Amino acid sequence: MAAVTFVAGCDNRRHMNAPTKSRLPAGVWALGLVSLFMDVSSEMIHSLLPVFLVGTLGVSALALGVIEGVAEATANIVKLFSGALSDWMGRRKPLALLGYGVAALTKPLFPLADSVVTVFTARFLDRIGKGIRGAPRDALVAGLTPPEQRGAAFGLRQSMDTTGAFLGPLLAIGLMLLLADNIRAVFWFATIPAAMAVVILWIWVREPKSTAATSKGLPDLRAWRRLPRPFWWLVGLMVMFTLARFSEAFLVLRVHTAGLSLPFVPLVLVAMNLAYALSAYPAGRLSDRLPRTQLLGWGCAVLIAADLLLAFGEHWGWTLAGAALWGFHMGLTEGLLAAMVADRAPAALLGTAYGITNFARGIVLLVASVLAGALWTFAGPAATFLSGAAFALLTVLALRFVPPPPRTP
Repeated sequence: MAAVTFVAGCDNRRHMNAPTKSRLPAGVWALGLVSLFMDVSSEMIHSLLPVFLVGTLGVSALALGVIEGVAEATANIVKLFSGALSDWMGRRKPLALLGYGVAALTKPLFPLADSVVTVFTARFLDRIGKGIRGAPRDALVAGLTPPEQRGAAFGLRQSMDTTGAFLGPLLAIGLMLLLADNIRAVFWFATIPAAMAVVILWIWVREPKSTAATSKGLPDLRAWRRLPRPFWWLVGLMVMFTLARFSEAFLVLRVHTAGLSLPFVPLVLVAMNLAYALSAYPAGRLSDRLPRTQLLGWGCAVLIAADLLLAFGEHWGWTLAGAALWGFHMGLTEGLLAAMVADRAPAALLGTAYGITNFARGIVLLVASVLAGALWTFAGPAATFLSGAAFALLTVLALRFVPPPPRTP
């Protein structure tokens, strides 16, 4: 971890002696609730979907990797355009509302699915909704929050999002036991919290006055050229890191292959998301006081440990422990990465910046998920997780080359 020590001072100037406030804006809390309810819905479905695809519809692990990779890549590709569009409009909330609305409307397609094509279509449309909302929502969080609280704000939103992702699998387990393993019935119940998320966003989130629409003419397709050099270095680092972060569907498959019975398979996402939810907000607040690159290095180290447990743990208890570490690494890094983007991009181009980073990560996530599926199919689960550990180690080594963010006035 020498590289982590080396980079510890890279972001330090921004955070030393930064003033802090005790309360975050109400809009950030409301956006956190929106994320919480939508993730309850999504994870009720996603915690069972890999087993439904492989066990019920007979899909291979490689095909699962393709489906998950294409779905997540689609979300992040759409973010490229929605982020730039929100910059041009000067407004974030309408696109966020559209994205959450699309996702809510696609939820009924999952219980109605009778083929892999239908599931793929539902997953694809659901991720388009995620793509529409993602970059404008992150830009909205940044716009609502003073710079000295960005880490805490993104950490809070991510923590509430992940609390939903923790509660969703728990609800799925309870309903599976109550409904005698009726997966489709669980999918129907998942439509309720999705609708609640849209209502909360519509009623309680207000656009900050600073983002009132002022643009005229066509969108500037060359706005990305105005993003500074430190931002592009960060994009390169995020690409490397994403190669280690294939779809979490493989965590679900791993615990099932380790012997956990079907009704309790969602426990793997419960373990992951509990660790994620408990660590995201404290990690975000810590990143407002310590160098963000140092925390990212710690997150990579935790991911390596998680991958080793998932690769070599034969009992399902070890795989649950590995999933918990996986969640801890996400708590250390996801909100952190969003804050690092805000540190390195001008306020007027935040939507474009989030769109570019999510687009890059989406393309790489597709590659990582397909690679993970291929390794699983032809070399076994251990090869899949060892490849993730290798890319996490490369990310640690690359940290020393990332320049610090621009000085703040």
